[in-house]
Amino acid sequence: MRLPVFRTLFAAALFSLALAPLSASLQAAEAFKMGVVDPQSVLEKSKAGKKALEGLKEYVSTRQKLLSRDEEDLRNYEKQLKEQAAKLSDAEKKEKEAQFRSKIQDYQRRAQEFNQELQGKQKELVDDYMKRIAAATQTVAEKSGFSLVVDKGSEQTIKIVIYSKDTIDLTEQVVKEFDRVNK
Repeated sequence: MRLPVFRTLFAAALFSLALAPLSASLQAAEAFKMGVVDPQSVLEKSKAGKKALEGLKEYVSTRQKLLSRDEEDLRNYEKQLKEQAAKLSDAEKKEKEAQFRSKIQDYQRRAQEFNQELQGKQKELVDDYMKRIAAATQTVAEKSGFSLVVDKGSEQTIKIVIYSKDTIDLTEQVVKEFDRVNK
């Protein structure tokens, strides 16, 4: 008679041992919280980010005005060259055309330098703000008990997360933390 009871107890113990890892992993899964954040939105929505983006826009606008003015000067020079072409000797015409090509090359060089400078400023801004956004994200995640936060991505950047519930999107909380730290 004791044998069936022993078997039942042994089977129950084995079953409990088999469920122990599953139970532990279920508890770990409950403790594991994952969130997503959209750094591009943090940059665009935060006060400091908006200010930085406005500064970059202003820089671009100023440079664009300078390039537009150079472009207008080139058009005027070309117009004058065409108007004077009939009155100029072949040697003078070649000299003026050479000067015009030189001005075009100078303009193209300035435009290229501007683009390189702009790319450098953008990279500098993004690198700086990504560090700050990462710090704000870490603070929010630690306060809220998140084990992992993933870059959600956006239409402007690489989309990493295909789907996420709104309840795990920490972007607004990160914007608030970012604004609190970066006044």
